[in-house]
Amino acid sequence: MRFSSARGLTLVELLVAMAILSVLAAAVLPVAEVTVRRTKEIELRRALREIRSAIDAYKEDYDKAVKDNTLPGGASLGDSGYPEDLETLVTGKDWGGPNKIKRKYLRRIPSDPFDEYGDGWGLRSYADDADSTVWGGEDVYDVYSQSGRTALDGTSYSTW
Repeated sequence: MRFSSARGLTLVELLVAMAILSVLAAAVLPVAEVTVRRTKEIELRRALREIRSAIDAYKEDYDKAVKDNTLPGGASLGDSGYPEDLETLVTGKDWGGPNKIKRKYLRRIPSDPFDEYGDGWGLRSYADDADSTVWGGEDVYDVYSQSGRTALDGTSYSTW
């Protein structure tokens, strides 16, 4: 009489394989979390750079329009030359001159990847202190993240 050998895994082999997979998964998860966080940090830096560059370009165009005396309505004494709000960077501004077109600085306002509560960007006006967390409302001179979280390098996202 011939016994056929059973093919497959024994319970012990299955448990050993599960234990090895568990150890590997436990080692990979922290690395994956850091990778996701680092990607969000890169996105935050890119968004801040994009908005700040748009604000600077707006200010340069304002200064050029004042210098060339093409600013519609003229420049008022207390006007800093910075946009009134972030939406102005999207809708654009007509700086006068021979071309009657609006110059747009952003296609859309980038979102803050660490904005947990939907507060959006923190704003500072030209008259505000450099580390102010309350927007004066006159214009937009700078933006910052309102997240209270700490970056991988130990700094607060709100100081970037």
